Amino acid sequence: MRRALLVIDVQNEYFTGALPITHPAGHLDRILQVIDAATGKIPVAVIQHQTEDGPIFRKGSATWQLHPEIARRPRDIVIEKTLPGSFTGTNLEEWLRGQGVDAVTIAGYMTHMCCDTTARQAVHRGFKVEFLRDATGTLSLSNAGGTTTAEEMHRAILTAQGQFLSEVVATADWIPRLSS
Repeated sequence: MRRALLVIDVQNEYFTGALPITHPAGHLDRILQVIDAATGKIPVAVIQHQTEDGPIFRKGSATWQLHPEIARRPRDIVIEKTLPGSFTGTNLEEWLRGQGVDAVTIAGYMTHMCCDTTARQAVHRGFKVEFLRDATGTLSLSNAGGTTTAEEMHRAILTAQGQFLSEVVATADWIPRLSS
């Protein structure tokens, strides 16, 4: 198996913008751990969400920028996207195939939106998916569909991913896989 790490949307919007990630605790530290562990061993793709004129992720704005800790770390490619799925309208699949990748590891934000969508897209394209339970994160939501806490949202998405789509794994269990 040849895997790549997908670091999805670790942008300032989730720290100083309109969408503060609250669960699980330590999410950014674990994302940085997996990037550091993966660098030089497997391909690392950083995904960056953008809009041209929306209220969030507006290209060029301070909240659109990658989190400073992500921006300073090495990566093999930056993929810009405009929809929740990292494959939609991007060259991600072409790049992964060119690297000989057949498995992707999902880290980043938000568990219930871009991480979930990207994992599902990857499965539909024939990739094996590892979904990092503690290196993804989300927030509480309240809208016309209902109200849920960040913890409930995160658990529900991980449970759904683990049913038929992804192998849901903790960072501490995933990092040693890079040596095998």
